[in-house]
Amino acid sequence: MKRLGLLVWLCFLHCLVFLITNFLLYRPNLFDFITRRLFRIVPLAWLYLAIAPPILNVNIDDYFSHFAFYVNSPPMSFVAGTSHFWSLCVEMQFYVGVTLLFFMLKERSFYVLIALCVLVALYRIDSGVHIAINTYYRIDEILVGVIVAMAYNNKLGKWLPGLFKWVNPYYVMALLLVSCHPDSGFVNYFRPYFAAILIASTLYSPPVKLANFLNMKILVYLAGISYALYVIHPLLAHTWLGSGELLEKYSKRPLLFAILFALAHFSTFYYEKYWIGLAKKITTRREN
Repeated sequence: MKRLGLLVWLCFLHCLVFLITNFLLYRPNLFDFITRRLFRIVPLAWLYLAIAPPILNVNIDDYFSHFAFYVNSPPMSFVAGTSHFWSLCVEMQFYVGVTLLFFMLKERSFYVLIALCVLVALYRIDSGVHIAINTYYRIDEILVGVIVAMAYNNKLGKWLPGLFKWVNPYYVMALLLVSCHPDSGFVNYFRPYFAAILIASTLYSPPVKLANFLNMKILVYLAGISYALYVIHPLLAHTWLGSGELLEKYSKRPLLFAILFALAHFSTFYYEKYWIGLAKKITTRREN
């Protein structure tokens, strides 16, 4: 299950970074970019942090590092119900870093990010770190999405698009699954690159069956509420719904899932939708 979650997280982030890079290439407005990203991520994350830490007995001294999205930096002070925030920390730190870099270097910043991606990968190899939640060990798994976007927009020559058109996504998916396993050793270092190649191969020549599968209504719906599912689920797992011995705990799972999906649906289509709409209004007014 953890391997599947890691695979989904990787693919999601690569798609997101691909879209972000395209956004900044064709609409290089930093205010619009950072406003829309903050209004997309922060409201639900902060609402969760306003509710969960008192229930989960988070030390009050550690509240700020959670709310400011740097709790994945040493000394880390996660508790069981906030440990998933490491990925939001990586994501938010990436947004801030990209904003500052793009402010200084404009489009040239993407070439710096590509170089940084390679350097972080080499640093991980030199340090012997296969899997970590610190941004300085994990950011290459986001930055590799920049490479895909730059190649797709013909900014890196012709050989990468040629590679992406040639590869079979099913073979790459198998390699990605292997690389997500903690016992795969050195192959772990290629995890972000397998994920990037998988995404890129579906952009250039998507197999019809795979494309039809990914466009199923249920998968589109799950993708839509996935952020809310991710943020909310640990808290429910640490309530009565996730308690008890094995048989009791799993007998409660249908109820837990029902409540989780109901909350995620409400969050996505009402609470988060309000903030996303507000961000669009703010950025649209500035354009006018």
